[in-house]
Amino acid sequence: MTNYQRDLILIVDDIPNNLKVLFDILNNSGFKVSIAKSGESALEKAQETLPNLILLDVMMPGIDGFETCHRLKKNQKTKDIPVIFMTALSETVEKVKGLHLGAVDYITKPIEHEEVLARINVHLELRRMQLKLVQEEKMSSLGQLVAGIAHEINNPVNFIYGNLIHTKKYIEDLLKLLKLYEVYTPVAHQEIQDFSELIELDFIKEDIPKILSSMMLGAERIQEIVRSLRIFSRLDEAEIKEVDLHVGIDSTLMILHHRLRATHERPAIEVVKEYGELVPIECYAGQLNQVFLNILSNAIDAIEEKINHPQILKLEKTEVDKLISLSSSYTKLSNPDSIFLKCKIYFTPQIKINTELTEDKKTILIQITDNGIGMSQKVQQRVFEQFFTTKDVGKGTGLGLAIAHQIIVEKHRGTLEVKSVPGHGSQFTIAIPIY
Repeated sequence: MTNYQRDLILIVDDIPNNLKVLFDILNNSGFKVSIAKSGESALEKAQETLPNLILLDVMMPGIDGFETCHRLKKNQKTKDIPVIFMTALSETVEKVKGLHLGAVDYITKPIEHEEVLARINVHLELRRMQLKLVQEEKMSSLGQLVAGIAHEINNPVNFIYGNLIHTKKYIEDLLKLLKLYEVYTPVAHQEIQDFSELIELDFIKEDIPKILSSMMLGAERIQEIVRSLRIFSRLDEAEIKEVDLHVGIDSTLMILHHRLRATHERPAIEVVKEYGELVPIECYAGQLNQVFLNILSNAIDAIEEKINHPQILKLEKTEVDKLISLSSSYTKLSNPDSIFLKCKIYFTPQIKINTELTEDKKTILIQITDNGIGMSQKVQQRVFEQFFTTKDVGKGTGLGLAIAHQIIVEKHRGTLEVKSVPGHGSQFTIAIPIY
């Protein structure tokens, strides 16, 4: 995989020898490198230099790697920088904790030259892909780019996973043999006893299965991502193929997983899937996945915009009952049936996806509904026009929904419509005829 020589990597570790080893590896590979010896220093440097990727040690004095990562993800300027943990910990629970905090990967110490470069390049590539596909809506190169990344990741991962299966069996056999030695040779030679204590044999016997399970878990996760990437990209998109639309929707949700999870500004966006019984449909699968991507991305944007812009919301009496105590103070209100509050309302961000087959069995309907900021009637009338956008400069091209509309109407002879209520959300309805 090609290294990105102009990318800046921030290394965070309190051990000078570790810093030197990593600095030499990355510097010799053409990367620009910055160094921090503590979590506090890392937070300052990340804020100032905005590195392309951070290699973060878990065990450090002061604030540890977990807390450092947590603070990075809370900062609006640094929250999107990929973080790879470096750890000597083999416990799966510790690694899962790091991933839940927003890290994209972990590297187990001692550091292996080729492994660290491979993981850095993969995540720099994935980060570029996310920016290119989701933020800039470069739909024309979508299929080729995603499929290329999936192929490049898939080959080494399959090789690793296949070898792990054999390695697991070999180690299990060796542990059984060791147990037999201990049973039939209860009093070992003194040199054997001394060496067993030196290497902490009892700990190794407990730790090896955990390490293998952790490695297999990571490999399986990458395989799952690769499958979603391949389904999403659809190399055969130039041809009409019979596919299950639910598979395409699910793969798109996987691509957008990083945007759906919780941030310091909001809880995770809940995705409610109400799938009906659909028949396989002949379509341009890759292009439909692009439609799903654009509509779902806009739904996420609308939810985040609603959270970031407090507004006057009308609460019906039944809603007020849930928020305030109906004590004597309630009777003093001049208009108890309708109250206006100007504040930030905490709500459950949600995207609902409904699919169904019409009664005449001739059309598939897909509805994607969000409870975001919504659109005015004027915006709804123009939302499918090319280059029309309500986003800030640099945050959208105004082509996403226009191309989505073109794909549905011209390529699939269907319809794409939107209904929206400002302050309450939007609903996009896709109708695709079955031939």
